[in-house]
This record gives sequence, structure tokens and C-alpha cells, in this order.
Amino acid sequence: MTRKKNIILIIASIGIFVEALDIAIINLAVPSVQSHYGLSSDTVQWLQTLYVLLYGGFLIIGGKLSDVKGRKTIFITGAVLFLLTSLGAGFSPTFGILAFFRAIQGLAAALIMPAALSIVTHTFTETRERGKAIAIFSSFAAIGSGSGLSIGGLIATYWGWQWVFLINVPVLLIVILIAWVYLDADVKPAVKQKPDVISGLVLVACLLMLSYGVHELGSISEHYLMLLALFAAVGLGLIFLKKRLAAEKEPLVDLNLLRLPSIVMGMGAFLLLGAFFTGFLFVLSLVLQKDMHFSAAKAGLLLVPFSILSALVAKFLLPGIMKRLSIKQTGILGMCLMVLGGILLTYSMMSDHYLPLILLAVACVNGLGMTICYTSFSVLSVHGIPSEHYGVASSVANTTYFLGGGLGLSVLSLFLQQGGSGNSVSTLSAVVLCLYACIGLAWLFIKKLDH
Repeated sequence: MTRKKNIILIIASIGIFVEALDIAIINLAVPSVQSHYGLSSDTVQWLQTLYVLLYGGFLIIGGKLSDVKGRKTIFITGAVLFLLTSLGAGFSPTFGILAFFRAIQGLAAALIMPAALSIVTHTFTETRERGKAIAIFSSFAAIGSGSGLSIGGLIATYWGWQWVFLINVPVLLIVILIAWVYLDADVKPAVKQKPDVISGLVLVACLLMLSYGVHELGSISEHYLMLLALFAAVGLGLIFLKKRLAAEKEPLVDLNLLRLPSIVMGMGAFLLLGAFFTGFLFVLSLVLQKDMHFSAAKAGLLLVPFSILSALVAKFLLPGIMKRLSIKQTGILGMCLMVLGGILLTYSMMSDHYLPLILLAVACVNGLGMTICYTSFSVLSVHGIPSEHYGVASSVANTTYFLGGGLGLSVLSLFLQQGGSGNSVSTLSAVVLCLYACIGLAWLFIKKLDH
């Protein structure tokens, strides 16, 4: 690799690192945010719900814009937007303003991620060199996700929760300046294309209305007319979206792709994985800090070994597993570990928050299950699909993961404080997480792949 190529790879990798970090980093800072603004657990979860919904909803649009407007333009635009929203979030005087900036952060991440990947694949054109570059790029995303909890806990304890957001600013400023200098100028496509932004906006609007409606089901007797109107609007929006996708010459997503068995299986698996894992991290952070009274720093340090375990599993254990098992069997193994982790978390909450059981749950989920699930589901999503459709199939799969995270949190919020146990999180919420994982496991058993 030349020096310039190395710099470009570092720029793209740091961009994806920050984006991946911010998904996890907020979790151990949630109790501090909750105390600062005087919020309930089901309200503060909107910080994560809004981020993942807008991230997932605009991910495909981000990829299309990267192709149409140019990789450099969209990458820098996303990075600038992420920087500005990080500043806004760090200095937010009210929770409403904080939630707004957090939502726009999700939109910025949806621009950064596909543009960064496109930069890497177009910079490294030789097959072996490209494979190595993508592996390095992906490892930064994995490290960002894995270390987010630990870093977030330390920052929230010693600097204050605001720095969970403000820490992005100097990093992104350097990335933007270097990207401006080193990335090649964008080349306009020979054929003018117009991304289907309207479909993307309708999709995001439907998902936000659906999430809010689910969140408010607990007070249905008071707001039944509003909920009825919301769900009717969601139904009409989805009908409009289906007709638009079928009529457009260059739709946001080709509906024929969504009928392929591998994509259907991958979408269902990713939806439930997102619902389970996002909810698991959220519940775990509240249990450790609000109920077990660990500081954010202590909770973060407690989880460091499992981030290391995840990296070791990806490097040494997973390749051997995938040689011995089919890709579907590998996915089933990963989801079995998620079910086991959910059961252990539930039992620990029934046993007065017995720490060894909680750590075993984290080992199953963070250390083993997530690495195995995410990798196998990614491969499942493109199984038997022509290579020219890999990009779209991968984007759809990742979109479904984040949408599952947002919708799963909305459902989970209905059960967070049920049961009157006096704890900040009810045991019933862990049961809901187990249900997500069990449905995901059943989905993998029921659905069949074409061979």
C-alpha cells in the first residue's frame, strides 16, 4: 500500500470507528443523562431509539447519495454534520434538544458509513489488497462497537456525560481536514441519477410514528384516538411506499430482491438481533448502575474483558466454526447463545442481581453471540445472490438491524418498570429480550435457503 492509500484507509476507518462507537457509548452514560434531566427509563431510551431508527432509515439513501453526489462529498458532509450534532448534544439545555441532535447524529452516521466503505473499495482495486483493506476497515467498526460501553462508562464518570458526545469533535475535525486534502475529487457519473429520497423519508416517518405509537400503548385508554390516527398513518404510508417502489425506474430498493429467500431470512434474523442486542445493552447499563449502584467507570471496566473476548472469537474461533458448520447452522449457534444470555440475565434479576450470572450473560451475548450472529447473518443475507446486488442486499440487512433496534426498544419501554419490584428495570423486560431471541431462533429454523 502506498502512503496516500494508507492515509485514506485510516481516514475512512476512523470515520466508521466514531459512528460505531456512538451506538454503544451512550449506554453507560444513560443513567447520568436520566439523573441530569430527571427522566424515567422509558423516556431516556429515545436517545438510542431515535439514533438507530434514523441511521437505519437513511442508510440506503446514504449509499445512493454516495454514488450520485460523490464519495468525498457525502463522507465530508456526514462528518461535518456528525461534528455539529455532537457539539449540539454536548451543550443541550433540555432533553428535547438533546434528543433532536441525537436523531440527526443517526442521519449523519447513515451518510458516513456507506461513503466510507465506498472510499475503501474504490481506493483499493487489487483483490488481495482490497480484502486486507476491508478487513482493517471492518475491525475498526468492531473495535468501536466493542469498546463503546467501556469508554462511555469512563468518560461519563470522570468527565461528565456531555463528553460522550464532545469527544467526537476533535477527532472528526482532524478527519475532515485530512479527508479534504487527501481524498480524490469526485467524478460525476456519466448518467445522471436521482436518488429516491421521498421513499426514504416516507420509510423513516412511518418507523418513527410506529415506534412512538408502540411506546404510548401503555396509556391507550387516554390516547386511543391519537394512537388510532398514528397507526392508520403508518398503514397508509406503507401502502404508498410499496406502490412507489413498484413504479419507480430507480427505486430505493428493488422489491424483487426482497422476495429472495436469503434476503428474507437475513432481514428477519437481523431485525430480531437488533431488537435483542440493543435492548440487552440498554437494560444491562441500567441494572449495573441504577440497581447495583456501580459507577459508570466501574461498570465499563467490568465489561472490558468481554470486548477482548469478542475480538479473540472473531480472530481465532469463528473461522473454524464456519468451516465445520453451514452458514445457517452458525447463525443458529449464535442465536442460541443470545437466548442463553437472555435467560441468564432474567435469572440473575430474579436472584437479586447475582453478579456472576450477569457476567455469564454478557459473555454469552457480547463475547460470543454477537460476533457469531452478525457475521453469519451478513453472509446469509447475500447467499446465492448475484455479486452485483451484494451492496444493496448488505444495505437492506444492516438497515433491518438498526430498525429492529429502534422498534425493539420501543416495545421494551412498555415493560421496563412493570411489576412494582422497586428496581429501575423489571424482570419482565429481560423476559421480553428472551422472547426476541427465541423468535429469532425459531425464524432461523423455519426459513429455508435455496441451494
